[in-house]
Amino acid sequence: MGYLGRLILLLQLLLTTQVARAIDISPDDPNSFKQAASAAAYDMVSYYSGNQSGQIPGKLSGTWWEGGAMFMTLIQYWHWTGDNSYNDITQTGMYWQAGENYDYMPSNYSSYLGNDDQMFWGLAAMTAAELNYPQVDGKPSWLSLAQAVFNTQVPRWDKTSCNGGLHWQIWSYQAGWNQKNAISNGGLFQLAARLARYTNNQTYADWANIIWDWSATTPLLNTKTWDIADSTTFPSGCTDHDDDQWTYNYGTYLMGAVYMYNLTNGDPKWKAGIDGLLGTIWKNFFPQQYGGVMVEPCDAPKNCNRNEILFKGFLSSWLAFTTLLAPYTAGPIIEKLKLTAQAAGKQCTGLSDGKHCGMQWYNPTWDGTDGLEQQMSTLSIFANTLAAFEPQGSGAKNQAPLTSSTGGNSTSDPSAGTGSSADEGLGPHFSPITTADRVGAGVLTFAFATGWIGMAAWMLKER
Repeated sequence: MGYLGRLILLLQLLLTTQVARAIDISPDDPNSFKQAASAAAYDMVSYYSGNQSGQIPGKLSGTWWEGGAMFMTLIQYWHWTGDNSYNDITQTGMYWQAGENYDYMPSNYSSYLGNDDQMFWGLAAMTAAELNYPQVDGKPSWLSLAQAVFNTQVPRWDKTSCNGGLHWQIWSYQAGWNQKNAISNGGLFQLAARLARYTNNQTYADWANIIWDWSATTPLLNTKTWDIADSTTFPSGCTDHDDDQWTYNYGTYLMGAVYMYNLTNGDPKWKAGIDGLLGTIWKNFFPQQYGGVMVEPCDAPKNCNRNEILFKGFLSSWLAFTTLLAPYTAGPIIEKLKLTAQAAGKQCTGLSDGKHCGMQWYNPTWDGTDGLEQQMSTLSIFANTLAAFEPQGSGAKNQAPLTSSTGGNSTSDPSAGTGSSADEGLGPHFSPITTADRVGAGVLTFAFATGWIGMAAWMLKER
């Protein structure tokens, strides 16, 4: 090999080494986490076209609910890093998709949504309120957007089947209507708990207790083993169960319990929930088989669908905020998040730029997958693990999420989403879904049948 050939080889080796270290995280250096988060955020947003001329703000290709998840992740990224590069697209998308009544039931999509779809936008708005994310003049507050989601979901609580619970899907003509699932009910539980803590309004706390206690009468929340089933069906009386294990189901119930624990100054009911759920989370999703790195059951066979790729990112963020609201949990959580973030960085050597991330965080070699969802999950673990570094104290980024009495500046509208005056109290007196409601839904089923046949297979893929 001549001199020129050796020089070219040396340059190639140097470039390869540089690419392999493109997202290299030092567990004790917050700047390495910030740099990793910045790279992941840039590549995630590169998949988003809603800010381009002629496109729909807040809408991702082939999915609606993931837009809310993306903006929630970007709000957390802004909070931990101070980078406001994506604030404009986040604010624009959050309001564009809020819909005509600012309740995240936009007319373009509301006829086929699940309760969990709407919920993720509500949780994004709640996150913005708790972190004092910049408000947009002349628009409803972030808090009121979250309250509107709560006010539209609570009337769907169906006591005529299984003595309560939310259906997975909103409308009876949808596949999945007969299911009551963990993420929908756990999501409403989490939102109620967070609203209770932010506003100190007892009605929200009462609903958090109702949802938790009802869940514990079903396979959705086993308070003896602390296992969470993905779903149950009301034709069985909510006794059957789909036992697929997903990180975000555990994370959403954990997060609600953590907020209630903080609100109630350590009520043993909520501490038992935190400790029990964390025990199962460590066992199921941080197995020693994979070196204690966070995994989703579908990771190893690489058969996660686009929704499921996101789940580890949600658990990452909710674990990070658990350390702020229940500080006694911080030690093992931070240790596991740092370990997982380091491992995830090694996955981010994909595509021609050598930075795109895969889904198998435990695998030190890029697994060959890429996409917006992979970037979103890795962004979440990189950014939210910064909770481990900020100094404690008033004004620090890692103080507990704000409330109306601790510096939160988002204004309350208890009747948001109901069409009534904000002075009339916390919405209507909620009633269960009635037979007449189902008859009305049946008429809609007939009217929509032809259009829905062609979309049925696609709907089944949406979670």
